[in-house]
Amino acid sequence: MPKMQSYASPDAFIEAQTDWRRPLVEALRAAILAAAPFDESIKWGNLVFYSNGFCVLIHAEDHRVLLGFLRGKRLRDIEPRIRASGKYELGNWTFVEGDAFDAVHVTALAARAAALNAELGDPTKAADAR
Repeated sequence: MPKMQSYASPDAFIEAQTDWRRPLVEALRAAILAAAPFDESIKWGNLVFYSNGFCVLIHAEDHRVLLGFLRGKRLRDIEPRIRASGKYELGNWTFVEGDAFDAVHVTALAARAAALNAELGDPTKAADAR
């Protein structure tokens, strides 16, 4: 398993991206930040967005970028490319080089994710967390 990269800040995370990943990660970040008053940090080598708890994350690897939603399983009716994964209600949308997306759509997904956290609380502390 590759060693996890550590970043000093969200800006450092963005600056560390190269090739096709950097413009994608910049656009995803901007779309997410347009959705709600998120707090950003770095956790487990990911760019993480908080709104009433852990809400959205961006994970970048050499050959893919994951846009993760902690309540992503509840967003699959809006975006079927989100695949259920892992603990809680996590769902990931995977991007590879050349994939396109609509920033307005990502903003709507992030807004819905923030609204779900406002309604249901932090998914990592919810009674239904597994």
